[in-house]
Amino acid sequence: QVQLSESGGGLVQPGGSLRLSCAASVDIFSVYVYGMGWFRQAPGKEREFVAAITLSGGSPDYADAVQGRFTIYRDTAKNTIYLQMDSLQPEDTAVYYCASSGSDRNYFNYAFDYFGQGTQVTVSF
Repeated sequence: QVQLSESGGGLVQPGGSLRLSCAASVDIFSVYVYGMGWFRQAPGKEREFVAAITLSGGSPDYADAVQGRFTIYRDTAKNTIYLQMDSLQPEDTAVYYCASSGSDRNYFNYAFDYFGQGTQVTVSF
């Protein structure tokens, strides 16, 4: 099993920044984690991919909507990934979910296996 715990959400003004964190608790005897990432779901919309990174050190992947504004990075010693979000806009308002993928096929098809409970990010004056 993989347990994911997000933190760092909150209210921020347009143009501001937030950093989300996701700590992973993994049963290393039964679960393999290929990569981790972030998804988000805005009210009335479907959940969408935001960013992802492999645990082996490959290049991060970003949705077009956040490319150049968001940065995903990892601390493998802490089993933690982060999402640095800069130049936030009202359209970034959503619940942000941390996710993990157990295979390269699922990872590159954005079919992640485990999701956290989510953390709310609100961008507003």
